[in-house]
Amino acid sequence: MTDEFIPQKGYYRKLRVYQIAEIIYDVTYIFTQRFLSKGDRTVDQMVQAARSGKQNIAEGSAAGSTSKETEIKLTNVAKASLQELLIDYEDFIRTRDFELWEKNSPKAVATRRICATNNDSSFFREAVRIRSAETVANIAIILIHQADVLLYRLIERQKADFLRQGGIREQMTKARLQYRNNQSSQSSQSSQSSQSSQSSQSSQSSQSENNRKQ
Repeated sequence: MTDEFIPQKGYYRKLRVYQIAEIIYDVTYIFTQRFLSKGDRTVDQMVQAARSGKQNIAEGSAAGSTSKETEIKLTNVAKASLQELLIDYEDFIRTRDFELWEKNSPKAVATRRICATNNDSSFFREAVRIRSAETVANIAIILIHQADVLLYRLIERQKADFLRQGGIREQMTKARLQYRNNQSSQSSQSSQSSQSSQSSQSSQSSQSENNRKQ
């Protein structure tokens, strides 16, 4: 009965959005090590925001087995954390007079295509170690935009699941009622079977008695 109202979760590693969030964390870590001063408070802020995005997707998925509300809340936290990180990258580009790639520019289109089809974090780690600060920041921004779209879709799906299935208490109540109905049905069938058996035995006994009298 437990499996009926506590679905197996923790599938976050298979989620495309988690894979992108992991890449964003790796890219951000390398970015801050290469292009920001060690004493710069922005280093910790960016790394923590990237980590929060990744971790809250994982924790939300794990919590989903017992609390849809918590799952939605943590996924929203992940989305907000990546938005915070996006602003940091945009600030970095603006304050250094770098180029923020236009959405439909050749570089942005090519990078978006690569990011959309590649979930290998090692590929991106190698790439950003040899690219310029401007290029790495723009790659990170494109990745964050893609993650944001996927997180929006994930949150909408989680909301729909909650409306359709309810929370854990509602699912437990439904499971208990189903269990009781099954028990009642089995008891009724058993009683009917017993009565039928007794009736058959009584009929056979009466027939035997009539045969003896004849």
